[in-house]
Amino acid sequence: MTEQIRTIDLFAGAGGLALGFQQAELGYEPIFAVEIEPAAARTFKLNFDCRVHDGPIEQVHDYPPAEIIIGGPPCQGFSPLGRDRDDESRAQLNELWQHYLKAVRQVRPKAFVIENVPEFQKSAQFAKLLELLDTDEELKEYGYNYGVLNAADYGVAQRRRRGILVAIRGLKEVPWPPPPTHGPESQDGTPYATLRDVIADLSPTPEITEIGTRPDGGQDLHIRRNPTQKSLERYRAIPEGGNRFDLARNRPDLLPNCWANKPTGTTDVMGRLWWDRPGFTIRTEFYKPEKGRYLHPTADRPITHREAARIQSFPDDFVFEGSKIEVARQIGNAVPPNLAKALAEFVYRLAFATPVTEEA
Repeated sequence: MTEQIRTIDLFAGAGGLALGFQQAELGYEPIFAVEIEPAAARTFKLNFDCRVHDGPIEQVHDYPPAEIIIGGPPCQGFSPLGRDRDDESRAQLNELWQHYLKAVRQVRPKAFVIENVPEFQKSAQFAKLLELLDTDEELKEYGYNYGVLNAADYGVAQRRRRGILVAIRGLKEVPWPPPPTHGPESQDGTPYATLRDVIADLSPTPEITEIGTRPDGGQDLHIRRNPTQKSLERYRAIPEGGNRFDLARNRPDLLPNCWANKPTGTTDVMGRLWWDRPGFTIRTEFYKPEKGRYLHPTADRPITHREAARIQSFPDDFVFEGSKIEVARQIGNAVPPNLAKALAEFVYRLAFATPVTEEA
């Protein structure tokens, strides 16, 4: 029987990290989570049946004993997509990682994992975090390493870059990076997972417009939208792998003025995905093609909630709580479970598979 590795999940979201650690089948079990968004907290509680504090982390003063802490402090303060926040709210978000370290000091887990946007690792806040890891009497017990990982390298059908820091108590240094399981750098050359691998079996013409129930009793997230005729014609003008520039060439009469007056810029807006490649980063408004490369490879529509969840590597039996918008936000904000599973296996080998001799 695998020995239980008690896991605390901070800034837990829907539970993508926790799910991946659980899927590793190495004994990781969530015993406590903190998540301020009510719908995401309900999702975590439903799927993991552990105690969840559904409020600000600042209100948590006592943590239960655990062997590992995992989590991703909110990234909006660091992400380029959060530039429209005012200085005060950005500063508040940017300081939340310190509550993560407060939990580490109190619990003294054998390991902890911090996940964030890549930009966090270039910030003054991250430099401050590293300084604390090197100088703080309690935190310098942990050897650590960090870097930016691409989820596609770990079996996710999506090119999604995330900043990851792994720390192990008693190790001088953590080897880096975790060995890729997919792609050209993987040991056995396993190819990347593609959209064809994960969504090709889903109907190209979804029938429902609200979250429903499948005939087998599972949650049905394969939701269609109701685009205007003009939107449909725009979609039809964009080939597989194309984008707004194809729309400009093929149907200039349908080009919005904001794009017509801006001939340069992002190439992903109104972009269509490829069948035989990993997808692009799933964000919280993946159902809006004007926000990124979210058109289905062949169907004239944006990807559905179910397709986005699968591209994120969530299994169909994972149930999301909340409205369509709340569920989309949970999917887009989640750590892909397959990436989390690779991290779980990596941490297990370093911290739990063999005894770690702590330094004096």
